[in-house]
Amino acid sequence: MQAQLESLLTELKSLWRFRWPAAIAAWSIALIGWVVVLLMPPSFEAQARVYVDATSALRPLLQGLAVDQNVDAQLNYVRQTMLSRPALEKVARQTELDLRAKTPTEREHLIDSLQKKILIEFANGPEKSADKLYTITYQDSNRPMALAVVTKLLNTFVEDSMGAGRAGSANAQRFLRDQIKEVEQRLAEDEARVAEFRKKNFGLMPGEQGDYYTRLQNETEALKKTQSALAIATTKREALSRQLHGETPFAPGEKTAAAGGGSPLGSSDTTFRLKDAESKLEELRLKYTDRHPEVIALEETIQQLKTRRAQELAAIKRGDPAAASLSGLSSNPVYQNIQLQLNQSDVEVASLKGEIADRQQRIAELDHAKNVAPEIEAEFARLNRSYGVTKAQYTSLVERLEKAKLSEQATDAGSIKFEVIDPPAAKIEPVKPNRPLLTSIVFLAALGIGAGLAWLLGQLRPVYDSAHRVADDTGLPILGAVSRTGQAAAVGRQRVSLLRFAAASAALLVVYLCILILQAGGFLPTGLVG
Repeated sequence: MQAQLESLLTELKSLWRFRWPAAIAAWSIALIGWVVVLLMPPSFEAQARVYVDATSALRPLLQGLAVDQNVDAQLNYVRQTMLSRPALEKVARQTELDLRAKTPTEREHLIDSLQKKILIEFANGPEKSADKLYTITYQDSNRPMALAVVTKLLNTFVEDSMGAGRAGSANAQRFLRDQIKEVEQRLAEDEARVAEFRKKNFGLMPGEQGDYYTRLQNETEALKKTQSALAIATTKREALSRQLHGETPFAPGEKTAAAGGGSPLGSSDTTFRLKDAESKLEELRLKYTDRHPEVIALEETIQQLKTRRAQELAAIKRGDPAAASLSGLSSNPVYQNIQLQLNQSDVEVASLKGEIADRQQRIAELDHAKNVAPEIEAEFARLNRSYGVTKAQYTSLVERLEKAKLSEQATDAGSIKFEVIDPPAAKIEPVKPNRPLLTSIVFLAALGIGAGLAWLLGQLRPVYDSAHRVADDTGLPILGAVSRTGQAAAVGRQRVSLLRFAAASAALLVVYLCILILQAGGFLPTGLVG
């Protein structure tokens, strides 16, 4: 600890030896720095705030009907556009800021300075919020110029934001119309190809029943079912036919039953006439011979009646209703019912045979086309797939065009609103530089540089201030030390030098405090430039 104290005292003595060079350096640095601070141009800040309302009453009504406007992207695009070089050059011309630049190089520096000084940022936190509050800020050495630049930027921001929406919608509609025209032409070509393919391969196209293999399988299964149904219908028809042969078409009527006729023809007129003729023939044979004309005529009459009777029997067996009615017979209901079922069975068998023939023909046609149909179906599926994709694309583009038109109308109706919360304004006092802070920094820097210079000179021109230090550095024993004794005149000179140094140091501090007081009271100029 003792050694450290001795080293510190040695350093302080070294600094004290070179106190005047340190004071001169501190004064020089302070004066130069304070002059620079006083000459620094002031910077006035102009600011404006605009509120963007993206949640108007139209937006819920247009949900799903119009294209949702990407307000974030739209506003970000406008911000980036406003900070581009062409836009800044336009602002400089309109505000006469470009008069400060005399050469192309100065003009470039002016635009670069604008890009750095102009700030367009959110004032209400995250950018994902629906409502946005933007702050436009610009700093310039001239207060009216700062106000003019912010005013121009505010107007440009609002106008370009509205115009960007309209221009974007117009560009989108123009692009969609071009795409619709192109897709519509492709759609017509696809439709023509599909129609020509259908016409060329008529009969081999896949229909509602499916593709080739599905249709072939369906026809085969249907043929088996039809053949099974035909077998059942044929068996049923044979059974009905056997039942029909066991029944008579007609049954004795009421007259026949009342007359007690045993034959179904017992009450017929032909039978009565035949019996009457036979009775008369027996009576004539008792009177005359067989050669008598009346006997011969009556025998011929009997023969004719027998022939007519045989014909009537044949007609009745065939089921002739007229013959049955003349014979006094009525229809047999059992026979008629069986006959009706037999007729239905005949129709059903004939229909099933026709259906089997048709299905066999279709199966033969499908079997004949087994090497061609799959390829045709594959090509047809490819054409349909291409047509479907084109049609879906066309429908989607048309829907988007309608949404774009509705979005443009919504934009014109005010779906996004801009409201200036704070018009462009600037404080009377400049926002920078902070002259009291810079003055203090210069003062501290001057003191530090002065002390550093004194320490550096002490390192370049060292002296020994104690016998212990000489012994430590040389390694030789010290036999003795002679103290310095000064005369009265030398002591007086030292005191005067000390007073002068104290006065110089105090003067530097006083000048520093006076500058701070004058700056706080506004008595010093706020800058000799601008």
